[in-house]
Amino acid sequence: MNMKMKKSLQMNAAAAFDDIGPVASVEPGPAGAKVLLVCEHASSHIPEQFGGLGLPIELQQSHIAWDPGALGVARAMATVLEAPLVRGCISRLVYDCNRPPEVESSIPAKSEIYEIPGNSNLSEADRTLRVASVYAPFRRLLGREIHRRKGSVQSIVTVHSFTPIFHGRKRDVEVGILHGQDPGFARAMMASVPEDLNMVARLNEPYSAADGVAHTLDVHGVANGFLNVMIEIRNDLIQTKSQQEEIGAKLASWISDTLADTSK
Repeated sequence: MNMKMKKSLQMNAAAAFDDIGPVASVEPGPAGAKVLLVCEHASSHIPEQFGGLGLPIELQQSHIAWDPGALGVARAMATVLEAPLVRGCISRLVYDCNRPPEVESSIPAKSEIYEIPGNSNLSEADRTLRVASVYAPFRRLLGREIHRRKGSVQSIVTVHSFTPIFHGRKRDVEVGILHGQDPGFARAMMASVPEDLNMVARLNEPYSAADGVAHTLDVHGVANGFLNVMIEIRNDLIQTKSQQEEIGAKLASWISDTLADTSK
């Protein structure tokens, strides 16, 4: 952790927004859960004081603001795995909790082809306030849940979704299995793709650690010695509750089987 990031995390509560509301929540699982699920981009909520970041309502609710369908999939996985779920409650456009404070993409001034007026030309003080208000409490909550479950949790799994068309190009991959510093669990999953998955699954697509998407895995998974993996699902495949439940159950079974194999 560099000094800039450390200073941001040491900001006291008085320096944070008072009325931003909850930035994260825990949906509990049993005490002996082996898997901890995380859905950083579960919500498109932009607190009122940000004025929608200057965006029209359709963009505030679009995939640039959150990961559509990801929370429903994560909840379905949590049910099958009997796992706790830590979920974000604030749009990633306010602050992306899967990014460290020192990178520009943590508070994006542009997402895909869309300018984010409310994030343009922010001062260092503005950025530090966002860190203290969103990232720091999210990280503390996740850290507390991990500490509380030390001795039982073996794996951290983050759940995301992605748009089927990006910069005008269609994406053929349907499920991405991603890793950060530790590739072990992701590679183990790809070595045993279930026959009944019936989806195009690829390693490190449509993103990889080179795109800066492995922050949660590395900070909360690798640093604690947990097996870890990030799962990306194409969002046109998880638009309905039944789709989310079906795919969530398949992914949960895949994770459970891989975890059992790696524990032998």
